[in-house]
Parts: sequence; C-alpha cells; structure tokens
Amino acid sequence: MSTKKSSGGRPKTTSRKAFSNPKQKDKKPNPKKSKPQHEESMRLNKYIAHAGICSRREADVFIKAGSVSVNGKVITEMGYQVKKDDDVRFEGQPINPETLRYVLLNKPKNYITTMDDELGRKTVMELVRNATKERIYPVGRLDRNTTGLLLFTNDGEIATKLTHPKHKVRKLYHVSLDKNLKMNDLHSISEVGFKVEGKPVFVDAISYIENQPKSEVGIEIHSGRNRIVRKIFESLGYQVTKLDRVIFAGLTKKDLPRGRWRHLTDQEINNLKMLK
Repeated sequence: MSTKKSSGGRPKTTSRKAFSNPKQKDKKPNPKKSKPQHEESMRLNKYIAHAGICSRREADVFIKAGSVSVNGKVITEMGYQVKKDDDVRFEGQPINPETLRYVLLNKPKNYITTMDDELGRKTVMELVRNATKERIYPVGRLDRNTTGLLLFTNDGEIATKLTHPKHKVRKLYHVSLDKNLKMNDLHSISEVGFKVEGKPVFVDAISYIENQPKSEVGIEIHSGRNRIVRKIFESLGYQVTKLDRVIFAGLTKKDLPRGRWRHLTDQEINNLKMLK
C-alpha cells in the first residue's frame, strides 16, 4: 500500500483492497447466505469516502466539479456505480477504498498531532504505528502539552462529522489551573456572549470538580478553535497547568492507560455513525 498527500491536505490512498466478490461454490448456493450481486459495485461518492478522501456529501461536490474520473473519463453523474476493477482517480491520483479503521489513543504530553514533523519532534503517529496496516489520520488536534483522547481513522465521512461544529460533538476536558477559579469568572465563562479574542465562545457546561480544589475544573465545549480551552482561561488571567480530554464523542478513557491505544468496538463505531 502507498499513500500520497495533496497540497490541500487530503490523503490520496492506494490499496490492493477493494470489493469482495461472492465466493464461488460447486454446490448450489444457499440464497440466504449468498451476497446480492449489487455488492460488486458501489456508488462513486461512497467509494471516495471509503478511500479516506472526504465525506460522501463533500464527494458529491468534487464529482460535480469534475475532480473524479473513472477509467479515464471524468464523471459528474450523481449515483454513478463503480465496479471492482474500475480505475478511479481523484484529482489525477488513483484511489481505492480500504477497510475502515477506528483507533482511540490516550495521548501523553510532548507529542504533537501531525503526520510528521520537519523539526524531528515526537508525533502521535509514532504511538499508533502498529495499530493497523491501513493508513489512519488523527481526527482534529490536541496541542503538544494536552493529554487525553484522540481518535484516528481512515473514514473520511466520520472524520468530517466529528470535526464540524454543527454536529456539536461532545468534548469534555479536565482543566488544572495555576490558582483557584473565582466563582464570578466561572459564571462569566458559562454566560451566552462570552468572547475570546473578540469572537463568541459557546461553552456547553463548566463546573468545579467535586472533592477537588477550586483550581480543578471540568469544561464541556464543542468548538474546534485552536487551543480554545487554554485561551478561555488565559483571557481571564489564569494559566492552564494541565489539560486532559476525558470524553470525546461519547468515547471515554476507561481501561485505556496513558500512551496506549485500542480499536473501537462495533457498538462504538455504530454510535459515531448515528451522530447527527
């Protein structure tokens, strides 16, 4: 398998994996076990999403724009069916759908969320190197000093859903501050109209952590702005000494030690797909 990445950051993935044909048997097939023939083809937008390029909805836009070709012919038809032996190209690069993978990491400090780093710093990809033979990508970012849950996948549709603010994906952080958070500052953060750097920030919930000093705070937010949790407290004169993401899209750190990863269960994957 080989992987290329476009200048726009979209992965171009090639793989020998494609479609699985129904197995041929000498005896008469059992109609209850036989796969329907339509599984030998796939809608073009689904094919692109399964290749990890983008979501199906975004794929439709690229198809209309003439960015996709099949067997050398540009396809702009919605609902076009791709067969297993077709040569499908996205912006000139060959693509193929892979087995979709979902890996959850409990990120430690001092790792940056990027595929590689020209300065030689440690990246999160080193931690999930052996998780799967398919090439997976981090969903969103955690800065170098932030710990906690980080999801990796090659499912472009799920990745888009989890990072778009309109889906209001739940992200809960445990914040440790350099001093106790004043009650009036806690209320200010929770109020509608609270702004950071002149832009409104919508905090879903904030509270002191039970049986902990007032410098320990839990904050739930769905904004994807860079370093937004740190900026919220810095705007009020506090320094974040520790920041840990403890819940992401319903996924938790239960039984997942720092620096370790695991594959999502079928139920967890289904829950992600049901997010609206």
